[in-house]
Amino acid sequence: MKIRYVLPALAAVAALTLTGCVNNTEGSTTDTGTDNSSSIKPDEAAVALLPSDIKDSGKLVIGTDAEYPPNEYKDKDGNPIGWGVNLANAVSAKLGLEPDWRIMGFDSIIPSITGDKVGMGSSSFTDTIERQKSVDFVNFYSAGVLWAAPIGKTVDPENACGLKVAVQAGTYQHTDEVPAKSEKCVADGKPAIEILPFDGQAEATNAVVLGKADAFSADSPVTLAAIAQLKDKIEASGEAFDVAPYGFATKKDSDMTKAVQAALQSLMDDGTYLEILKDAGVEAGAIEKATINAGNF
Repeated sequence: MKIRYVLPALAAVAALTLTGCVNNTEGSTTDTGTDNSSSIKPDEAAVALLPSDIKDSGKLVIGTDAEYPPNEYKDKDGNPIGWGVNLANAVSAKLGLEPDWRIMGFDSIIPSITGDKVGMGSSSFTDTIERQKSVDFVNFYSAGVLWAAPIGKTVDPENACGLKVAVQAGTYQHTDEVPAKSEKCVADGKPAIEILPFDGQAEATNAVVLGKADAFSADSPVTLAAIAQLKDKIEASGEAFDVAPYGFATKKDSDMTKAVQAALQSLMDDGTYLEILKDAGVEAGAIEKATINAGNF
C-alpha cells in the first residue's frame, strides 16, 4: 500500500501565495514550448501500422498524470501542456489521429493501457525492466535523476541516511531509486531515509521550500525547471545520475508500439522532434533513434 502525503487544499493555496512556492499550472516561469502539431501531416507508413480499431476511431487516447512540469502539467483551465504533451500531440498527428487526453493518477496509467482504456501513456515514464513486464516503451528522451535542496543546505544523494526526501508517488524515484539508497543506509547500520511521496511534483518541491523535507528527487529536466523557478530558494544537490530513457508506454507486443515508433522516428527524421525539444530548452536529452524498451535497469 502506498501512502500519499498531500497538502490540504487551503494550506496549499496559502503556501503558494505567501511563500512563492512552485505550482504545476501555466503562468509560472516554466517554459512549455509551443504545440505546432496542427501543421504536421500524417506519415502513411506509420498510419498503416495502427491497430484497426484505433485507426477507425480517428483518435488516440493518451493517459497522463499532468503533475510533472515542465514535461506534463496543466494550464489554467486544467488542460495538459508541456513539451512532453507537445511531442505526444506530434506523434498523434503523424498517425493521423486526434489526441484525446485523459488526466489520471500516475499509478493508473499502465493498468489503463493493459486494460485497453488508453492507447498510449505519456507521463515521463522512465523505461525500466520491471515496467517492461507490463507494457512496451517507445523511447524518446534521455534523462537522469537530480536532487535539489534548500540553498545552503548540503545534501549528498549518496549519503542521505536519516533525511526526509520528497518524491512524486509512483515515479522511479519513489519505487526504486530512493528506496535502494534507504536500504543501503540500513544495511550499513545507519538510519533509513524517510521517503515522503506526494501526488504531484509541485507538492514534493513545496515540501522542500516549506522545510517539510530536506530534499526532493526528480528527473533532471523537472528539477532544473523547479530550480529556475525558485532560484532564490533551492539548488541542485550534486550532479545528475542514473541516466535512463523516457518512453511512451503502449500495450505489450502490440501493433500500437510499432506505429508509435514509426511516427516518432518520422518526427526525428524531418527535424520536428528536435524543434520541439529546442523550443522548450530541453534538447540536451535528445536521442537519434526511436528505440523500444532500451531501459536496462
